[in-house]
Amino acid sequence: MAEFSCIWSAPNDGQWEYVLRRRQEFVDNWRGIIGAAEGTVTTCESVTQGVHSFLRSLPEGKLKGKRVLVAANCFPSVHFLLAGLADKIGFTLDTVPLSAGKSWVETSDVIESWQSDVGFALITWISSTTSARCDLDALLAHGRDMGSLIGVDITQGAGLLPFDVSTPRVDMSVSTSLKWMCGTPGAGMLYVDPQIIPRMRPEVRGWFSQDNPFSWGLDKFAYAGDIRRFDNGTPGSVAAMASLPALKWHAAQDHTALATENRRLVDEIIAKADAIALPLNSPRDACQRGGSVMLQLSDQAEAEAIVAALKVEGYSVDFRGSILRMSPGYISHEDAIGPLFDVIVETINDRRKPSGRRAHVTL
Repeated sequence: MAEFSCIWSAPNDGQWEYVLRRRQEFVDNWRGIIGAAEGTVTTCESVTQGVHSFLRSLPEGKLKGKRVLVAANCFPSVHFLLAGLADKIGFTLDTVPLSAGKSWVETSDVIESWQSDVGFALITWISSTTSARCDLDALLAHGRDMGSLIGVDITQGAGLLPFDVSTPRVDMSVSTSLKWMCGTPGAGMLYVDPQIIPRMRPEVRGWFSQDNPFSWGLDKFAYAGDIRRFDNGTPGSVAAMASLPALKWHAAQDHTALATENRRLVDEIIAKADAIALPLNSPRDACQRGGSVMLQLSDQAEAEAIVAALKVEGYSVDFRGSILRMSPGYISHEDAIGPLFDVIVETINDRRKPSGRRAHVTL
């Protein structure tokens, strides 16, 4: 960012070559992460914006009278978007409820709800509140049989678990550069399948939507033949540039080793939680789980107290309601897990004293 500030403030006209080159580096790094071909990935501000851009680019009437399918454990922001677009576009939003006795939606329940009248399905690869991972291959195979357009939100797994947009093929995919990518807010990614790009007509278009941004004839506009048609006005590039160091670091790592270490740390967290009878709010089977693990506390106040106590000791975790969320990442170490649970136990004991006496939880 210091380099950017220096170049941007220089009294010359060399800024844009630098900025656009750095933005392209960001795009190319993301292409490598998801196995995408050239001309299929662009930047967006957020997952929500990326989904909006895709849906508002579809041919007129494509979703009219159809259902749009999403699971109840999707990222809430996307659900807010879809609910608002339903009347405008003319589709019915169908939200698959949480599966019986579960805090997440099982793949089988999504498939049961997914019939041939589903025009578009947005799959949440990994839930942000339970770390439950869907059976993506099964969902994509079923969706192809139903003739639906399929999008996948990969934010909670991108960079940690393998994902390829072509095996099996998806129509669109979105992510931010947060979570396992260690990037900045505002550095989103939108992928669109090259087979459908020519039929897309983005509603928001501008000079960067063209093959030649400097083609300024007011009656000569033509969409670029690739993903650039999803660009519009002058592209915001600062968030992409600020995320580049993280993406470059990630590209140089042994990704299998990163995932293996994460699994080992999650297993240790689950073992510690089991030892104090703290309920697991994530799938126990690692094949059905992302890289995070969620624990069920008695109420939100207890979750807040634990997060605050851990912060004092230098541990960063968060909560959603009464759910404690832990994501052992690239800077996490096994020797931190024991002391972390010592703080959890102490906080729980302090809060659960009946009539002034401790209700002991022990490791």
